[in-house]
Amino acid sequence: MTPTCESRRSVFRRIARKSHVEWPEYDSTPLYDRSSLAGLESDVRTVSEAWFDHDAHTSVEQFVCTCPLAYFRFDPYDHYANSTCYEMATLFRVFVLKELHGWDHETALVEYLDRRSVIREQLGIGSIPDQSTLWRSWHIRFTKDLRKTIETVARTILINAQNAGVTVPREPDRTLRHYDTESGQPDLDNGTVLEQASEITNHVSRIIFPAFSLNRSEGCEIHENAYWDLQTYLGLRENLAANEGARSFIHESTRDRTPLGHAHRDHLRDLSIEQIREMYRQAVGRLLEGVAATEEFYRAGIVAVDITEADPFTGDRTGHEDEIIGTKENTDEYAYQWATVQLVGNAVPLVLDARPVRRGESRKEIVEDLLNSAEALVHVDNVLMDREFDSQHVLEMISQRGLSYVVPKRMQTSEKAQAKRLLRRNQDRYETDRKLHLGKNKWHETTLIYRRKENSEHEDHRQYSVFMTNRGSGHLTEYGYRWEIESGYKSIKRFMAATTSKNFGLRFFYFAFACLLYSIWRAVDLLVQVELTDEYEHSPLITADSTLTLLKKETGIG
Repeated sequence: MTPTCESRRSVFRRIARKSHVEWPEYDSTPLYDRSSLAGLESDVRTVSEAWFDHDAHTSVEQFVCTCPLAYFRFDPYDHYANSTCYEMATLFRVFVLKELHGWDHETALVEYLDRRSVIREQLGIGSIPDQSTLWRSWHIRFTKDLRKTIETVARTILINAQNAGVTVPREPDRTLRHYDTESGQPDLDNGTVLEQASEITNHVSRIIFPAFSLNRSEGCEIHENAYWDLQTYLGLRENLAANEGARSFIHESTRDRTPLGHAHRDHLRDLSIEQIREMYRQAVGRLLEGVAATEEFYRAGIVAVDITEADPFTGDRTGHEDEIIGTKENTDEYAYQWATVQLVGNAVPLVLDARPVRRGESRKEIVEDLLNSAEALVHVDNVLMDREFDSQHVLEMISQRGLSYVVPKRMQTSEKAQAKRLLRRNQDRYETDRKLHLGKNKWHETTLIYRRKENSEHEDHRQYSVFMTNRGSGHLTEYGYRWEIESGYKSIKRFMAATTSKNFGLRFFYFAFACLLYSIWRAVDLLVQVELTDEYEHSPLITADSTLTLLKKETGIG
């Protein structure tokens, strides 16, 4: 079906409403300009994803003919000095069509254009270019970078069309690019892995860092990317504070100008909590777009919500009592607390969103906020939580969203009595339905599952754990995936810059940026594994330090 003015308007309205998407890319970030190929690739990814979700858009050829390109400057990628019969934008579309069909030779493209008068009219081609003209355009007129972008753009269109159920002319390759060896198998020596990681890290950094922006005036001498470069550098060194890190960074950076520690902190303090969260969500949205092209990503569906705390705070917290709150354990210590929602299970373990925890906020409010973010980014089926979220109101809210949950239950008198009965019977497992009172004669129905721990150190009822779920015992095995969130927190805290500041925004930014570095590492590792092995295993193939070192090199763009 041919696109209409109304269907096109509908697509771009939808893009405009996406909080984590900007289009066109060059207009939203100083990282790209109107001739940036990476920005063009991102724009095609953004538009094609929304385009094929429209019921009226069922043709990849029609998308190629109508995708907006008027703003893009092709001049830097044109080796011809003089004007020719065919504009670069027209040839770009023609060769994207060729790549969509996977034709090896220009002859097939000429025959295709000869048969498709409607396509020729939409492309504005009066006379069909012959085979030799097309060959020269591809091999001589186009730069190597432009040819690579055409291949990337065609692959993106095929994947987004196929994901939307649109018929495609060929099966898209859902890996980035294969490096073949003489044996036909990938060589997984350290050099190959790091070479691939370097290329993918470069690609990932160009996708996500445009989402971050500081409240600075125009004409600043230090490029904005230098601040993200420094923050990444701080993440490379454990417990490195901004002042000390900025001094070291002067010598290790290839930039002419780098920010001082106090200037770096001042700019970060100007960011509000909501600004930080919005930038984080935009960055993760971009990151997800990059990994969603792999089949392995579609294992996603299970998320874990949890709260972690910083090291105990030992200073004077006067005036900050609502921010430096008690620890999760029943102690007399105080600490900052942060809540996250992460992908777990077989999916790549990315942190989808993070938020600070303040005194007086209910667990229901926290979980609902994080699930809103998660469901805006990925498809969610099941929610895993720790026993601190053992609240009937939290469970009812999750059920009302049509999601399943697994949550450990605190053992009260009735649960302890049941566990003792199971112990006397030597029974390892037991299920029973339970109604939890919501107030005003309203109830939440759940299932309690008692499970005996193997090799427990206890000899009494403490051998048993009790879980609540609204989907039966089959989901209980998934709770084991929650261990990944604790493992992830260890890495995240390792990536945090050190500070003694009590500024809540600065503290939260350090945590959120560490979550982003962790997510980049895991995303890069996924893409490297799929590229080199066509599979994804949870045990990382590349180290976090290797990824951050590569990332530090790549953030210095612009």
